[in-house]
Formats: sequence, C-alpha cells, structure tokens
Amino acid sequence: MSPLDTMTKRFGINLAWAPLLGLLFSTSAKADFKGSLNVEIDGLRNNAGQVCITLFGSSKGFPNEGKKALQDKCFKITEIPLNIKFNQLKAGSYAVVLLHDENSTKTMEMDSLGMPREGFGFSQNPEITNRAPKFSESAFFIAGPETNIKINIKYMSGF
Repeated sequence: MSPLDTMTKRFGINLAWAPLLGLLFSTSAKADFKGSLNVEIDGLRNNAGQVCITLFGSSKGFPNEGKKALQDKCFKITEIPLNIKFNQLKAGSYAVVLLHDENSTKTMEMDSLGMPREGFGFSQNPEITNRAPKFSESAFFIAGPETNIKINIKYMSGF
C-alpha cells in the first residue's frame, strides 16, 4: 500500500479532493468578511449645511436613486476635510455620491440653466462633462479590513 493510500484510508479523505476542499473553506471565510470604508471629503468651500453621502453596492439606481442605495445619510460639517466611516461592508464593488447640501434641503439646487448650485462629488473623482458618471467610472473595491478613499467636492457655480 502506498503512503497516499495509507493517508487516504487513515483519514477517510480522498486527497484528490484536497484542492477543492481548500477552495471551499477559503470561499466560506471570504463570505463572512466585513471591512470598513473611510471617506475623506476634501474641497468643501464652507461648513454651511451638511454633506449627504450615498453608498451604492451596484449600478442599480446610481447615482440619483438614493432609495436603491445601501446607505444614504447626511452629516453636519464639523471639520474640513470631513471624514466619514462606514462599517461592516462585505467584500465587493461600491460607489459613493456626495452632495454639499449648503441649505439643508436634502436636494441638489440648480440654477436657471440646470447647473448644480451646490457642491457634489463621486468616488474615484471622475471627470465631469455633460453627464453624471456611470457606476463603473466611480466604483472601487473593498477587499481588506480597511479601505480609504478621498473625494474632492466640485462646484459648478456660486450659491
């Protein structure tokens, strides 16, 4: 009887299945993974009002439908830059949308030409042209215990 046959008989496992078992155990450990996201918000022109932050876990509803987001919260501006932390996030792709809600209405104020009057930002700081970025242009990946991103607020016009 070969040493492999002896081990198989002794432990009751066919060692040909070992790589698959290893993959199964490592996948189940990753399924329980929870990490945190630290968002640094830079470029706020003042501390008036609040910053509303929307965290999306997929492209569904991104960037305008906060009801389809994982989290949608507003925070008083206590310091500049402002730091916000999200805990207990599963490994995966996410994207963030920010609004500097200077008048605390929880809506983006627009001027007569349809340009945003308040500051806004997106994760990955994509270039803003004539449309909002897509989820894929703002997405980042959470895979470790702590992920740090920085979002620079943009202002198109004065308030």
